[in-house]
Amino acid sequence: MSDGASNGGVPPWLAANLKFCSRCGQPLAFGPLPMEQRDRLACASCGFIAYVNPRVVVSTIPVTESGELVLLRRAIEPGYGMWAQPGGFLEIDETAHEGAVRETLEETGLIVEPTDIVGVYTRPQAAVVVVAWEGRIVGGEAHPTDESLEVRTFKPAQIPWPRIAFQTTAWALHDWLELRYPQLAGGPAESAAWPEGSA
Repeated sequence: MSDGASNGGVPPWLAANLKFCSRCGQPLAFGPLPMEQRDRLACASCGFIAYVNPRVVVSTIPVTESGELVLLRRAIEPGYGMWAQPGGFLEIDETAHEGAVRETLEETGLIVEPTDIVGVYTRPQAAVVVVAWEGRIVGGEAHPTDESLEVRTFKPAQIPWPRIAFQTTAWALHDWLELRYPQLAGGPAESAAWPEGSA
């Protein structure tokens, strides 16, 4: 799922950090190039093209044996004090499953086994692709961490929609409801205005 068509280039908040060539240090310019089908950031001095790719975020929706889901209240920005599923950026030396397990443990204290994919979500404005799995809890103990103020379970009908941190979390929770509790689906997955650089 995506919240709009591609804007045809690098998001402005990200482009502001991409001013100089990583090869020769000269300024980068955004525009048309021969042999390219779209405008690119490139260096006029050495010809280097700075391809800007989205980051991969791996996440889980941990589910208890009784069918409740686990969310965390974020202790860091973006989304400080709001609710989200555990997740974060995939590291270069791990599989997507390993990253989802690591992020869940780091943020909640829970060990999960990723099972069904709930969805894959794209937010060009945040330069992310988010993969969300349902997670079967197999160990650990839920507790606040450096990244969470609170970790708690919610019954499917009690998801705190107005306090959800990210658009991708709202999408994933909506799709999880469609998968497991279709009678409850239709929550306000499009209910808030999300900051450009947030997932």
